[in-house]
Amino acid sequence: MKNIDVSIIMGSDSDLPIMKDCAKFLDQMGISYEVKILSVHRTPEKATEYAKTLQENNVKVIIAGAGGAAHLPGVFAAMVPTVPVIGVPIHTKTLSGVDSLYSIVQMPSGIPVATVAINGAKNAAILATSILAVGDENIKNKLADFKNSLKDAVSKKDEKLQELGIDAYLRKE
Repeated sequence: MKNIDVSIIMGSDSDLPIMKDCAKFLDQMGISYEVKILSVHRTPEKATEYAKTLQENNVKVIIAGAGGAAHLPGVFAAMVPTVPVIGVPIHTKTLSGVDSLYSIVQMPSGIPVATVAINGAKNAAILATSILAVGDENIKNKLADFKNSLKDAVSKKDEKLQELGIDAYLRKE
């Protein structure tokens, strides 16, 4: 039995350049995770077997990235009903990811999937961190520090804008 906080899954390795942002943020927060490529269409048996291991391994949140038909998050939400699933719609060439977004966000009643923006993998990791922070003071403090750093960055940019003015600010950026 493993003790993994977050499972990051995706339907294809083409999703990895987007989904790596989940891993980077979770590393920054010191949160354990594993990353898997699983297709509920091409490898349904493997996906089902993996889903069965998630509760045994104490996984607390699933982040599932998927493009196109984007069934992966919903299928995992159905197969692992007591673990929150966050869907990351992946940008597609056909409909710019709107197809993925609609597929993930339009889940039937009783099978919720939290959904972030198209290619919003980092926000999925931040949301997963927020979920974990409910029961972990250390994670809560790290998340608060991260949020404060965002606030500080905006304040510094505003100070610079006020000092330089619009044109000079834009030349410096």
